[in-house]
Amino acid sequence: MSAPEQEHGLGHGPAGHEPAEATTPSAMLLAQAPDGVPTITRGDDLAARLTPVLAAITWPDGTTGVAEGDVVVIASKVVAKAEGRLVAARDAAERDRVIEGETVRVVATRERPDGSVLRIVENRQGLVMAAAGVDSSDVPAGTALLLPEDPDASARRLRRGLHARLGVRPGVLITDTAGRPWRRGVVDMAIGAAGVRVMADHRGRHDAYGRELQVTVVNLADEIAAAAELVKGKAVGRPVAVVRGMAHAVTVDDGEGAATLIRPPVEDMFRTGVGVD
Repeated sequence: MSAPEQEHGLGHGPAGHEPAEATTPSAMLLAQAPDGVPTITRGDDLAARLTPVLAAITWPDGTTGVAEGDVVVIASKVVAKAEGRLVAARDAAERDRVIEGETVRVVATRERPDGSVLRIVENRQGLVMAAAGVDSSDVPAGTALLLPEDPDASARRLRRGLHARLGVRPGVLITDTAGRPWRRGVVDMAIGAAGVRVMADHRGRHDAYGRELQVTVVNLADEIAAAAELVKGKAVGRPVAVVRGMAHAVTVDDGEGAATLIRPPVEDMFRTGVGVD
């Protein structure tokens, strides 16, 4: 097998022929978001609905479909719709009650010019997001969509379904957009993961000058999510992307998931503001 094939996981066949997990990052990433993803509704088998679309992807080298070492990145909205997470929100007051029901801790609030209130909260999934991640876009009038109840479990379930149908075991990330402290604009981040090494710990390695790295831990899952968002998007009907070139981060086992990326309270300096130990 050539070096590029080893990096991208190409050449691996059906289940039973497990790939050797790559350890060297690829010098190139490919990201593709296919058209033709069908409308997803409550009770749909997401893996079954996505399989024909993913199998039809054609890559620049002429190969098709999803290979071992690829990462399938899917918007949380699609997963939530399949899981029946649509709820009634007929007016602003009812939407506020929905948000309150998903809130475990209020981080900050700000009144908008129109009198509505922006709430940054910690939700039931442990994520700090605006409006608890409750989404009123691209859903029927009078409704709102909650995040998947357990995004990591959803990612594992989708990975099993894709493996059964495609004969390969890609990594799976479930993503949602969020803002970040001190930065304008939103970016996609991983809220669910299966088969992806979500962090790369470089502590103990040495830089080009021989100095030992003390604090560098890279959030691989969020970086893959952000790269995939550049080619997918709800406004263009492409909620799913496949990223190739991250085989070094794809694992045979499902792993601990994206929940491990949530900073625990003891490490959360934003929680307390200015303080001295």
